[in-house]
Amino acid sequence: MYVEKPLSLCVEEGRRMVEAARKHKRVTQVGLMRRSSAFCRDACEFVRKGGVGQVTVARAFHIQNEFPKGIGNPPNEEEPKDFSWDQWLGPAPKVPYNKNRTFYRFRWFYDYSGGQLTNFGVHYLDLIHWALGQDAPLAVTALGGKYAVQDNREVPDTLEVLWQYPGNTLATFSQFNCTAAPAGINSGEVELRGTKGTVYIQSNGWQVVPDVLTEHEFPARTPIDRTVERGWREGAKAVIDARKETGGKMDTSDHARNFLDCVVSRELCNADIEIGHRDTSAALIAEVALKTKSYLEWDTKAEKFTNNEAANARLRYDYRPPYQLPT
Repeated sequence: MYVEKPLSLCVEEGRRMVEAARKHKRVTQVGLMRRSSAFCRDACEFVRKGGVGQVTVARAFHIQNEFPKGIGNPPNEEEPKDFSWDQWLGPAPKVPYNKNRTFYRFRWFYDYSGGQLTNFGVHYLDLIHWALGQDAPLAVTALGGKYAVQDNREVPDTLEVLWQYPGNTLATFSQFNCTAAPAGINSGEVELRGTKGTVYIQSNGWQVVPDVLTEHEFPARTPIDRTVERGWREGAKAVIDARKETGGKMDTSDHARNFLDCVVSRELCNADIEIGHRDTSAALIAEVALKTKSYLEWDTKAEKFTNNEAANARLRYDYRPPYQLPT
Protein backbone atom coordinates (compact mmCIF):
# COMPACT_ATOMS: atom_id res chain seq x y z
CA MET A 1 0.00 0.00 0.00
CA TYR A 2 1.39 3.39 -1.04
CA VAL A 3 -0.24 6.22 0.95
CA GLU A 4 0.23 9.90 0.33
CA LYS A 5 1.05 12.31 3.13
CA PRO A 6 -0.36 13.56 5.37
CA LEU A 7 -1.23 10.05 6.44
CA SER A 8 -4.41 10.97 8.30
CA LEU A 9 -6.76 13.76 9.37
CA CYS A 10 -6.41 12.99 13.09
CA VAL A 11 -3.99 11.09 15.33
CA GLU A 12 -6.36 8.23 16.17
CA GLU A 13 -7.07 7.61 12.48
CA GLY A 14 -3.33 7.33 11.79
CA ARG A 15 -2.77 4.90 14.66
CA ARG A 16 -5.56 2.67 13.34
CA MET A 17 -3.85 2.65 9.94
CA VAL A 18 -0.57 1.54 11.53
CA GLU A 19 -2.37 -1.22 13.45
CA ALA A 20 -4.12 -2.43 10.29
CA ALA A 21 -0.87 -2.54 8.32
CA ARG A 22 0.85 -4.54 11.06
CA LYS A 23 -2.10 -6.89 11.61
CA HIS A 24 -2.35 -7.79 7.94
CA LYS A 25 1.43 -7.71 7.32
CA ARG A 26 1.17 -5.12 4.58
CA VAL A 27 4.17 -3.36 3.07
CA THR A 28 3.47 0.37 3.34
CA GLN A 29 5.19 3.42 1.96
CA VAL A 30 4.09 6.96 2.87
CA GLY A 31 4.77 9.66 0.29
CA LEU A 32 7.62 11.31 2.20
CA MET A 33 10.03 11.01 -0.71
CA ARG A 34 12.91 12.76 1.07
CA ARG A 35 13.38 9.50 3.01
CA SER A 36 14.62 7.92 -0.22
CA SER A 37 16.78 10.86 -1.29
CA ALA A 38 20.52 10.21 -0.95
CA PHE A 39 21.41 13.84 -0.25
CA CYS A 40 18.72 14.15 2.43
CA ARG A 41 19.99 10.97 4.05
CA ASP A 42 23.56 12.29 4.03
CA ALA A 43 22.52 15.63 5.52
CA CYS A 44 20.48 14.01 8.29
CA GLU A 45 23.24 11.52 9.12
CA PHE A 46 25.74 14.37 9.29
CA VAL A 47 23.58 16.23 11.79
CA ARG A 48 22.66 13.15 13.79
CA LYS A 49 26.32 12.19 14.20
CA GLY A 50 27.15 15.60 15.67
CA GLY A 51 28.34 17.34 12.54
CA VAL A 52 27.15 20.74 13.77
CA GLY A 53 27.33 19.97 17.48
CA GLN A 54 24.23 20.02 19.66
CA VAL A 55 21.22 21.11 17.63
CA THR A 56 19.26 23.60 19.71
CA VAL A 57 16.98 24.95 16.96
CA ALA A 58 15.41 23.39 13.86
CA ARG A 59 13.40 25.64 11.55
CA ALA A 60 11.23 25.00 8.50
CA PHE A 61 9.45 27.40 6.17
CA HIS A 62 6.62 27.61 3.69
CA ILE A 63 6.79 31.07 2.12
CA GLN A 64 4.57 32.13 -0.76
CA ASN A 65 2.75 35.42 -1.24
CA GLU A 66 -0.88 34.64 -2.14
CA PHE A 67 -2.23 38.14 -1.42
CA PRO A 68 -4.81 39.36 -2.27
CA LYS A 69 -6.99 36.72 -3.94
CA GLY A 70 -5.42 33.43 -2.83
CA ILE A 71 -7.59 30.59 -4.11
CA GLY A 72 -10.47 32.95 -4.83
CA ASN A 73 -13.94 33.00 -3.40
CA PRO A 74 -16.22 30.99 -5.72
CA PRO A 75 -19.88 30.55 -4.72
CA ASN A 76 -21.42 27.24 -3.77
CA GLU A 77 -23.14 25.62 -6.75
CA GLU A 78 -24.68 22.42 -8.04
CA GLU A 79 -22.21 19.58 -8.37
CA PRO A 80 -21.15 18.76 -11.95
CA LYS A 81 -23.03 15.88 -13.55
CA ASP A 82 -19.85 13.81 -13.87
CA PHE A 83 -18.76 14.38 -10.25
CA SER A 84 -19.95 12.29 -7.27
CA TRP A 85 -19.81 14.91 -4.52
CA ASP A 86 -21.08 12.55 -1.84
CA GLN A 87 -18.34 10.02 -2.57
CA TRP A 88 -15.75 12.77 -2.76
CA LEU A 89 -16.68 13.94 0.75
CA GLY A 90 -16.49 10.42 2.16
CA PRO A 91 -16.67 10.57 5.98
CA ALA A 92 -16.41 14.38 6.01
CA PRO A 93 -19.50 16.48 6.85
CA LYS A 94 -22.04 17.01 4.07
CA VAL A 95 -21.72 20.57 2.77
CA PRO A 96 -22.74 22.27 -0.50
CA TYR A 97 -20.50 21.71 -3.50
CA ASN A 98 -17.76 24.32 -3.90
CA LYS A 99 -15.04 23.89 -6.49
CA ASN A 100 -12.40 25.06 -4.01
CA ARG A 101 -13.19 21.99 -1.90
CA THR A 102 -12.21 19.65 -4.73
CA PHE A 103 -8.93 18.90 -6.51
CA TYR A 104 -5.82 20.18 -4.77
CA ARG A 105 -7.53 23.14 -3.11
CA PHE A 106 -9.26 20.88 -0.60
CA ARG A 107 -6.06 21.45 1.40
CA TRP A 108 -7.37 24.86 2.44
CA PHE A 109 -10.35 23.40 4.38
CA TYR A 110 -10.23 21.74 7.78
CA ASP A 111 -12.76 19.01 6.93
CA TYR A 112 -10.13 17.46 4.67
CA SER A 113 -6.73 18.88 5.61
CA GLY A 114 -4.64 20.95 7.99
CA GLY A 115 -3.43 23.39 5.36
CA GLN A 116 0.26 23.86 4.64
CA LEU A 117 1.09 22.66 8.15
CA THR A 118 0.07 19.13 7.18
CA ASN A 119 0.87 19.55 3.47
CA PHE A 120 4.46 20.83 3.33
CA GLY A 121 4.97 20.80 7.08
CA VAL A 122 4.89 17.01 7.33
CA HIS A 123 7.69 16.78 4.75
CA TYR A 124 9.83 19.15 6.78
CA LEU A 125 9.00 17.53 10.11
CA ASP A 126 10.12 14.25 8.59
CA LEU A 127 13.55 15.75 7.87
CA ILE A 128 13.73 17.28 11.35
CA HIS A 129 12.80 13.99 13.01
CA TRP A 130 15.32 12.12 10.87
CA ALA A 131 18.13 14.56 11.61
CA LEU A 132 17.42 14.72 15.34
CA GLY A 133 16.93 10.98 15.73
CA GLN A 134 13.50 11.68 17.24
CA ASP A 135 9.97 10.79 16.22
CA ALA A 136 7.74 12.91 18.46
CA PRO A 137 7.81 16.20 20.37
CA LEU A 138 7.31 16.73 24.09
CA ALA A 139 5.11 19.81 23.71
CA VAL A 140 3.65 22.17 21.10
CA THR A 141 2.00 25.55 20.75
CA ALA A 142 0.92 27.62 17.77
CA LEU A 143 -0.35 31.05 16.76
CA GLY A 144 -1.75 32.27 13.48
CA GLY A 145 -4.82 32.87 11.41
CA LYS A 146 -6.31 34.20 8.20
CA TYR A 147 -4.75 37.65 8.36
CA ALA A 148 -4.77 39.13 4.87
CA VAL A 149 -5.73 36.85 1.98
CA GLN A 150 -9.25 37.44 0.67
CA ASP A 151 -10.58 34.02 -0.25
CA ASN A 152 -12.81 31.31 1.21
CA ARG A 153 -10.06 29.28 2.87
CA GLU A 154 -10.41 28.14 6.47
CA VAL A 155 -6.75 27.45 7.25
CA PRO A 156 -4.31 30.22 8.21
CA ASP A 157 -2.41 32.32 5.72
CA THR A 158 0.07 33.16 8.49
CA LEU A 159 1.21 30.65 11.09
CA GLU A 160 3.99 29.97 13.58
CA VAL A 161 4.30 26.61 15.32
CA LEU A 162 6.77 25.81 18.09
CA TRP A 163 7.59 22.29 19.27
CA GLN A 164 9.87 21.17 22.11
CA TYR A 165 11.82 17.98 21.36
CA PRO A 166 13.85 15.68 23.61
CA GLY A 167 17.50 16.64 23.70
CA ASN A 168 16.78 20.33 24.28
CA THR A 169 15.78 21.25 20.74
CA LEU A 170 13.16 23.75 19.67
CA ALA A 171 11.60 23.23 16.26
CA THR A 172 9.52 25.76 14.35
CA PHE A 173 7.38 25.81 11.23
CA SER A 174 6.81 29.25 9.74
CA GLN A 175 4.04 29.59 7.17
CA PHE A 176 4.09 33.02 5.55
CA ASN A 177 1.58 33.23 2.71
CA CYS A 178 1.22 37.02 2.57
CA THR A 179 4.88 37.82 1.91
CA ALA A 180 7.52 36.35 -0.36
CA ALA A 181 11.01 37.32 0.86
CA PRO A 182 12.99 34.12 1.50
CA ALA A 183 14.18 32.96 4.90
CA GLY A 184 17.46 31.29 5.71
CA ILE A 185 20.13 30.76 3.08
CA ASN A 186 19.36 30.09 -0.58
CA SER A 187 15.65 29.74 0.25
CA GLY A 188 16.40 26.69 2.38
CA GLU A 189 13.37 24.63 3.38
CA VAL A 190 14.86 23.33 6.63
CA GLU A 191 17.72 24.58 8.78
CA LEU A 192 19.29 22.79 11.72
CA ARG A 193 21.21 25.13 13.98
CA GLY A 194 23.92 23.53 16.09
CA THR A 195 26.52 24.80 18.52
CA LYS A 196 29.24 24.47 15.87
CA GLY A 197 27.33 25.65 12.80
CA THR A 198 24.18 25.26 10.74
CA VAL A 199 22.97 22.84 8.08
CA TYR A 200 20.61 24.25 5.45
CA ILE A 201 18.65 21.69 3.42
CA GLN A 202 17.24 22.80 0.09
CA SER A 203 15.21 20.92 -2.49
CA ASN A 204 18.37 19.95 -4.41
CA GLY A 205 21.15 19.73 -1.82
CA TRP A 206 22.48 20.89 1.52
CA GLN A 207 25.04 23.27 2.92
CA VAL A 208 27.09 23.56 6.11
CA VAL A 209 27.90 27.04 7.41
CA PRO A 210 30.37 26.90 10.34
CA ASP A 211 30.14 29.18 13.36
CA VAL A 212 33.25 30.93 14.64
CA LEU A 213 33.77 29.96 18.28
CA THR A 214 35.85 31.47 21.05
CA GLU A 215 37.13 29.95 24.28
CA HIS A 216 36.71 33.26 26.11
CA GLU A 217 33.79 34.07 28.36
CA PHE A 218 31.46 36.82 27.22
CA PRO A 219 32.70 39.92 29.09
CA ALA A 220 30.80 41.94 31.63
CA ARG A 221 30.20 45.04 29.53
CA THR A 222 30.63 48.42 31.18
CA PRO A 223 30.37 52.00 29.86
CA ILE A 224 33.38 52.94 31.98
CA ASP A 225 35.89 50.71 30.19
CA ARG A 226 35.13 49.39 26.70
CA THR A 227 38.54 47.74 26.35
CA VAL A 228 37.40 44.71 28.35
CA GLU A 229 35.04 43.63 25.56
CA ARG A 230 37.22 44.32 22.53
CA GLY A 231 39.30 41.21 22.66
CA TRP A 232 36.83 38.57 23.65
CA ARG A 233 36.56 37.24 20.08
CA GLU A 234 40.32 37.17 19.52
CA GLY A 235 41.49 33.75 18.41
CA ALA A 236 37.97 32.65 17.51
CA LYS A 237 37.85 30.01 14.79
CA ALA A 238 35.59 27.49 13.11
CA VAL A 239 35.79 23.94 14.43
CA ILE A 240 34.01 22.34 11.45
CA ASP A 241 34.50 22.79 7.71
CA ALA A 242 32.18 24.58 5.34
CA ARG A 243 30.52 22.18 2.95
CA LYS A 244 28.11 22.26 0.05
CA GLU A 245 26.51 19.21 -1.52
CA THR A 246 24.13 19.00 -4.44
CA GLY A 247 21.91 16.02 -5.01
CA GLY A 248 19.92 16.73 -8.12
CA LYS A 249 16.26 17.65 -8.40
CA MET A 250 13.88 16.21 -5.82
CA ASP A 251 11.58 13.60 -7.35
CA THR A 252 9.75 10.44 -6.35
CA SER A 253 11.52 7.85 -8.51
CA ASP A 254 13.86 6.62 -5.75
CA HIS A 255 10.93 6.44 -3.34
CA ALA A 256 8.87 4.41 -5.81
CA ARG A 257 11.85 2.11 -6.40
CA ASN A 258 12.24 1.51 -2.66
CA PHE A 259 8.53 0.72 -2.36
CA LEU A 260 8.60 -1.81 -5.21
CA ASP A 261 11.75 -3.46 -3.87
CA CYS A 262 10.11 -3.84 -0.45
CA VAL A 263 6.99 -5.36 -2.01
CA VAL A 264 9.28 -8.15 -3.16
CA SER A 265 11.54 -8.38 -0.08
CA ARG A 266 8.79 -7.67 2.52
CA GLU A 267 11.17 -5.38 4.38
CA LEU A 268 10.09 -2.08 5.92
CA CYS A 269 10.03 0.78 3.44
CA ASN A 270 12.10 3.92 3.93
CA ALA A 271 8.95 5.82 4.94
CA ASP A 272 7.12 2.99 6.67
CA ILE A 273 3.64 3.77 7.94
CA GLU A 274 4.85 4.22 11.54
CA ILE A 275 7.28 6.92 10.37
CA GLY A 276 4.51 8.58 8.38
CA HIS A 277 2.18 8.43 11.36
CA ARG A 278 4.69 10.01 13.72
CA ASP A 279 5.53 12.80 11.27
CA THR A 280 1.88 13.49 10.57
CA SER A 281 0.96 13.39 14.27
CA ALA A 282 3.46 16.15 15.09
CA ALA A 283 1.68 18.40 12.60
CA LEU A 284 -1.80 17.34 13.71
CA ILE A 285 -1.20 18.12 17.38
CA ALA A 286 0.08 21.55 16.31
CA GLU A 287 -3.25 22.10 14.58
CA VAL A 288 -5.00 21.20 17.85
CA ALA A 289 -2.80 23.69 19.71
CA LEU A 290 -3.76 26.39 17.21
CA LYS A 291 -7.50 25.68 17.39
CA THR A 292 -7.54 25.50 21.20
CA LYS A 293 -5.07 28.38 21.70
CA SER A 294 -3.09 26.12 24.00
CA TYR A 295 0.35 25.01 25.10
CA LEU A 296 0.00 21.22 24.95
CA GLU A 297 2.24 18.59 26.54
CA TRP A 298 2.39 15.33 24.59
CA ASP A 299 2.69 11.74 25.84
CA THR A 300 4.24 9.94 22.89
CA LYS A 301 3.54 6.43 24.12
CA ALA A 302 -0.11 7.03 24.97
CA GLU A 303 -0.59 9.52 22.12
CA LYS A 304 -2.52 11.83 24.39
CA PHE A 305 -2.13 15.31 25.83
CA THR A 306 -1.31 15.24 29.52
CA ASN A 307 -2.36 18.79 30.44
CA ASN A 308 -5.55 19.43 28.48
CA GLU A 309 -8.29 16.81 28.43
CA ALA A 310 -10.52 18.91 26.20
CA ALA A 311 -7.80 18.97 23.55
CA ASN A 312 -7.72 15.15 23.56
CA ALA A 313 -11.21 15.15 22.09
CA ARG A 314 -9.68 16.62 18.92
CA LEU A 315 -7.42 13.60 18.38
CA ARG A 316 -10.33 11.90 16.62
CA TYR A 317 -13.45 12.96 14.71
CA ASP A 318 -16.85 11.46 14.05
CA TYR A 319 -17.30 10.00 10.60
CA ARG A 320 -20.40 10.92 8.62
CA PRO A 321 -22.73 7.87 8.41
CA PRO A 322 -22.58 5.33 6.94
CA TYR A 323 -18.78 5.64 7.17
CA GLN A 324 -17.16 4.27 10.32
CA LEU A 325 -13.64 4.41 11.72
CA PRO A 326 -12.46 0.78 11.81
CA THR A 327 -11.91 -0.69 15.26
